[in-house]
Amino acid sequence: MQVWGATSTTDEVLSGTDLHGKRILVTGVSAGIGVETAWVLAAHGAHVIGAARELAKAEAATTQLRKDAAANGGSFELIALDLASLKSVRACADELLARGEAFDVVIANAGVMATPFGHTVDGFETQFGTNHLGHFVLVNRVAPLIRVGGRLITLASSGHRFSNVDLNDPNFERTAYDPFVAYGRSKTANILFAVAFDQRHRGRGVRAAAVHPGGIRTELGRHMDSAQLHQMIDRMNQQLAAEGKAPFQWKTIPQGAATSVWAGFIAPADEVGGRYCENCHVGAIVPDNVVISAISEGVRAYALDPHNAEALWKKSEEMVGESF
Repeated sequence: MQVWGATSTTDEVLSGTDLHGKRILVTGVSAGIGVETAWVLAAHGAHVIGAARELAKAEAATTQLRKDAAANGGSFELIALDLASLKSVRACADELLARGEAFDVVIANAGVMATPFGHTVDGFETQFGTNHLGHFVLVNRVAPLIRVGGRLITLASSGHRFSNVDLNDPNFERTAYDPFVAYGRSKTANILFAVAFDQRHRGRGVRAAAVHPGGIRTELGRHMDSAQLHQMIDRMNQQLAAEGKAPFQWKTIPQGAATSVWAGFIAPADEVGGRYCENCHVGAIVPDNVVISAISEGVRAYALDPHNAEALWKKSEEMVGESF
């Protein structure tokens, strides 16, 4: 059996895989990993629906994608989705439900990172509202369209280790705002959502997994200045050296998107269902009292805890005013 790793690319992972007849929904298809993910799936024959907030930007970013899709018997189309507006999220879901066409895989890829303090249209803290609650409503609404044998892939991050979710103060009304704590909460939520969704849907043969793409230079880092970035990498390298590990290396975008397609199409469902994946394998649980660098492998136990996942699900339903 082929063993993939941190340097594997999307093309390598999907080599020899025929996706003709498959329908896939990918969010965040206007830059970075989202475009790469949609491109490789469509280039292997799939029909991909790419959701994006800025359609003009997404159109420009997917010109080559459309050509390569057409050349390989795949296809691609865009649909409007602003995850920071539940009105937009529900309109997108309603349009997909009205079409009634099934999906084999849904990849909840879109997200923001380390934003200044702010709120979504509905009054949620920006990162929790965009990264988690927007996807929570979208995915749950389109869940009936996911075929038996299908999968949900949520994009998480090793950044989940910055913080567990805080269900008593999700909008930082009583807590001092820290951009990375907020990011950590939202990424932990992405993992817990996959855990709870997997629990609810595995009985009908639909599984869910969370993936960490790795450290990649994309638009996700647009809210960090270069000095902040250098400081962060210096800290990581000091921690890595203390662990006896090599210095941090950026991944390419095709390497960053590889775990999404591995977990969605290649890995056995029982291997990845309800789990956290990184570098094209399932991540090991790292106890909370073990100090590791921000970029080392591993997932904190709180991000996979089924009771935590259920509590988040209930709180999310309460926040969005909708039960699933």
